[in-house]
Amino acid sequence: MRQYIQNKYFLLIIIAITWGSSFILIKKTLPVFDPYQIGAFRAGLSGLLLSFIGFPALKKMSKKDVFWIALSGLFGNFLVVFIFPIAQQGVSSSLAGIINALDPIFTLILGAVLFGIKNKIIQYTGAVIGFVGAIILVYSSNSGNGESHLYYTILLIIGSALYAVAALIIEKKLYHIKSTDISTGIYSIWMVPSLLILGFSGFFTDIDYSQNETLTALGYLVFLTVISTTLVMFLFFKLVQDTSAVFASTISLLIPVVSVVWGILDNEKFTVWYAIGGMFILISVYLIRERKNKIQENE
Repeated sequence: MRQYIQNKYFLLIIIAITWGSSFILIKKTLPVFDPYQIGAFRAGLSGLLLSFIGFPALKKMSKKDVFWIALSGLFGNFLVVFIFPIAQQGVSSSLAGIINALDPIFTLILGAVLFGIKNKIIQYTGAVIGFVGAIILVYSSNSGNGESHLYYTILLIIGSALYAVAALIIEKKLYHIKSTDISTGIYSIWMVPSLLILGFSGFFTDIDYSQNETLTALGYLVFLTVISTTLVMFLFFKLVQDTSAVFASTISLLIPVVSVVWGILDNEKFTVWYAIGGMFILISVYLIRERKNKIQENE
């Protein structure tokens, strides 16, 4: 097994499959748990599991670094764990996975606007192509009876933008801190409010855990938290350390594919407009990442 863990392509596929499956797992938990219970459980349990690393790491940091870690966690971890389950009440898991790929596009645009990061024309061209794809998805996201799901789709786009803001904060304000200390510190900081929300949500009092359906949904939720959120995070950091951030970023191209496959297997609606919009976004991400790859190779 150890030889597989050392293989970068094996790690890439495992991480992509696991993270790409997160959207279908959220869908499977929604019939039993509401979005606030799902989000609070994920953030709270992850914090409990990682606090033995996170709190010692936080103690060694300056107050300024802790502030930026908390702010990055607010945007990239705490808020989005609620946003995606809320949005998936109205859109399919496959569409959620496709829109999640907008993250690097928002990182490019917001990096230029907020931090003055210079980019190449081909990258901005990629961003424009990506937003065209997003517009296609927004206007094609309706149910079979014509009901508009515009609100939920826009909510997913906002979630992707928040991921980008968090990534930019880490890149510009926390570049001198180890990635594992940042991640474990984030989950440790936001563990307490998450557990408070979970306690007041009725998770422990209002749900009948004697039902098979409930236990099955709880199993999906535990897997989503322990494997997708916590364990695979360390595999991702290993992949980055063994290869490069550019190689690891290939995951953003694979995650939508995995989510779409799961959606089709679960008989979700997948229209030709979803395919067109998703293809525009994937081309966009490729152009943005490919340019970065060439720059790093030259360096």
